[in-house]
Amino acid sequence: MKSISELTDFYYDALYGDLQELEAERQKIVRRLIGVFVAVGIIAAVISLVIYRESGGFNDGIFFAAFAAFAIGAFAMKFMTKDYTQDFKFRIIKPLIHAIEDDLVYRSRDVIPESLFRRSGIFKHRIDRYNGNDLVTGTIDGTDLRFSDVHAEYRTKDSKGRTSWHTIFHGLFIMAEFNKHFTGRTVVLPDQAEKLFGSLIGRWLQSKNVTRERLVKMDDPEFEKHFVVYGSDQIEARYILTHSMMQRLLDFKKRSKENIFVSFVGSHIHVAVSGGDRFEPAIFKSLLSYEQAMAYIATLKLAIGIIEDLKLNQRLWSKQ
Repeated sequence: MKSISELTDFYYDALYGDLQELEAERQKIVRRLIGVFVAVGIIAAVISLVIYRESGGFNDGIFFAAFAAFAIGAFAMKFMTKDYTQDFKFRIIKPLIHAIEDDLVYRSRDVIPESLFRRSGIFKHRIDRYNGNDLVTGTIDGTDLRFSDVHAEYRTKDSKGRTSWHTIFHGLFIMAEFNKHFTGRTVVLPDQAEKLFGSLIGRWLQSKNVTRERLVKMDDPEFEKHFVVYGSDQIEARYILTHSMMQRLLDFKKRSKENIFVSFVGSHIHVAVSGGDRFEPAIFKSLLSYEQAMAYIATLKLAIGIIEDLKLNQRLWSKQ
């Protein structure tokens, strides 16, 4: 598997011509967007001023004008960047993925099925809306792997019947073969309770989580500072989460720089990494900047590198 430095060289050497063309297109889009934003802003300001003078103060009409301006601006941005986004993914993201492993399949409009996301058991809340993109599937070092961006939400209504949407998870969802069939379910979550309330109260609150299986106490203090473990089979959970596995998960968390959620179900490991859509092209930042290049490369290395990071390719367990 190529290193980050090799992928960076590939980004700037093999893809530089495409990057220059896309950067020129990006700059055109930005100029058009600024024109739209200014025009919509002026119109909204004039309408708000008229409403203010007619009504003698602020009212719902002014807030509606501001909301309408924001909605129009968001729609214009989505409409004007649609083709650019797909072109970027075809000309930059797809070659980057194939530079890591030529047999990987990339489908920019597809997402990991909702059924597999639910099966992971990581997120318990009901899902009312599920979408995503940038699905990658294939085999690395004999290990099946798939990942995509996922956005799962649930819906609520207030007393007036107004609908609000709330994010359950938005980020990168990774699923890989573990070469071991689990009879139970083990889930590793970020430890928020101990961070907020301390170890004693935090553990008590964790043990009272009725939405989860039994709390599994691990004997690694550093791991327990960052994670809480629930499992249907205490023995199996400890069999999976060896000291070396806990250390690898801690290292993976540090590299991701985000909250990570992990589950072991069936014969697969599932890893959810918070952070939104990671393969969308920059609109207000140059595609030629080193920072942008590293953002895309680091995400791919994080997702595909999970096989090496967690040593899934070393067949440490027998599949029974």
